[in-house]
Amino acid sequence: MVKRAIDILISATALLLLAPIFAIVSWLVRRKLGSPILFSQVRPGLDGQPFRMIKFRTMTDARDNAGNLLPDTDRLPAFGCWLRASSLDELPELWNVLKGDMSLVGPRPLLMQYLPLYSPEQARRHLVRPGLTGWAQISGRNALTWDEKFSLDGWYLDNRSLWLDLKILCITALKVIRRDGINAANDKTMPVFTGSKGSGAGD
Repeated sequence: MVKRAIDILISATALLLLAPIFAIVSWLVRRKLGSPILFSQVRPGLDGQPFRMIKFRTMTDARDNAGNLLPDTDRLPAFGCWLRASSLDELPELWNVLKGDMSLVGPRPLLMQYLPLYSPEQARRHLVRPGLTGWAQISGRNALTWDEKFSLDGWYLDNRSLWLDLKILCITALKVIRRDGINAANDKTMPVFTGSKGSGAGD
């Protein structure tokens, strides 16, 4: 209950104080990427229940001659890279926190199609609300492998506390300023998760 109260207080305050930033980023996204300004996608939340997560749009709708969307790396322009590097694209998720879909701190919400690929240990990530930031994010973010990321999420679940959440929030602020661990090695986005070797998933 205390964690939820803190989530509500901080997210509501941040949404009010950052309103001018929201307005500026919205204008830039509309000007450089067009409409819609926001990107939304269904993600698994607490107990794996789906919710619609919102972010600022970072990619174009560029398609090939057959009308199929190009790969993510081909649709991510310099402006979109900047938005991600600054983490400004994540700001609308404060609304998800206020609504109760997410928490300020917890394992990041991944894709719905990954649910059947998780090992029992990896599936523990859904015992808590997904987070705007988390232990894996301050430990390397997209520079980590999937196995490393899941291991760090498991460590958070076993050691979570209000003090640890406060530490994660403070380190997150420093990471955002330094732009550490934004991208996966040799890629602009994380590769698709296909199941961990030996987990019995995705075979």
